[in-house]
Amino acid sequence: MTHTARIRGMGYYAPEKVLTNADLEKLVETSDEWITTRTGIKERHIAAPGETVSDMAAQAAKAALADAGLEADELTHIFLYTVTPDFYTPSAACLMQEKLGIRGKVAQDVNAACCGYIYGLEMARAVIALRPESKVLVAAAEVLTSRTNWADRRTCVLFGDAAAACVVTADEPPLGKAAVVDALLSSDGSLGHLLTIKGGGSGHPYKLGDVIDEDFFLQMNGPEVFKHAVRSMAGVGRDLMAANGLTRDDIDLFIPHQANLRIMEAVAKKLEFGPEKIMSTVARFGNTSASTIGIALVEARKAGRIPVGGKVLLGAFGGGFTWGAALLQF
Repeated sequence: MTHTARIRGMGYYAPEKVLTNADLEKLVETSDEWITTRTGIKERHIAAPGETVSDMAAQAAKAALADAGLEADELTHIFLYTVTPDFYTPSAACLMQEKLGIRGKVAQDVNAACCGYIYGLEMARAVIALRPESKVLVAAAEVLTSRTNWADRRTCVLFGDAAAACVVTADEPPLGKAAVVDALLSSDGSLGHLLTIKGGGSGHPYKLGDVIDEDFFLQMNGPEVFKHAVRSMAGVGRDLMAANGLTRDDIDLFIPHQANLRIMEAVAKKLEFGPEKIMSTVARFGNTSASTIGIALVEARKAGRIPVGGKVLLGAFGGGFTWGAALLQF
């Protein structure tokens, strides 16, 4: 018997502090006009001192559980997608579990960079297929500002901090709010050098007394990442629609990874989606990596952008390189 994985609840959390483009003008040589025209970003949320990925993920998880009408102890699996965990060990997923007041669940950190939310939906589908009684929490959270070089004006204007989460079960409607119809994932490690955070890993370890250098922070070849992001997101979106016998006319809303507005518009153009079918939150949150899709989903539902029975196409691209698409039906 085939069991359909359904998103039963969704939620997100953004830190209280907001860093505007005007604020950035005081930190680095840039301007609101330069940032806005190149990225579409006007502001981003910044974690408070000491606020961690597990803190934010726990808040997003509580919102998703409330939306699902479930208690934390009913969860069976916790997957936390992040490139900025609290520590190497213990995992942020284990720490988040403790902050939810529960123990004894499957808890695991996974790194799929900006594709984390979509990779997580596929992971949840696999668990539901094997154990249909499962209640899976997929969380995606980043404190990217902890790995942002504030002297690099090419990258520091892009990133913010936030967390998103969803609860995936095998419930039938009306409990299951959106069926995860299909997903298609891919990666290419040969291009990984174009987007990196190297410092501190086993490939670039530190020893006592070393001074932290630029490799500790996010580094990106912007033009090359742009090119591969557009090509890969458009290609995987097109392939997923074709695999399900759909065309652009069958899609009610397209939610791309909120990297920057230029990338989003370029992908939408290749997929032939008009602006009325694109969901954008990048102006308010910036690029929050793995959590952008989850934030945009909640905001789209809140804004009435998803009709009953509507089909939503998700698309993302991130470091690794990783990329993927998912198809939801509400």
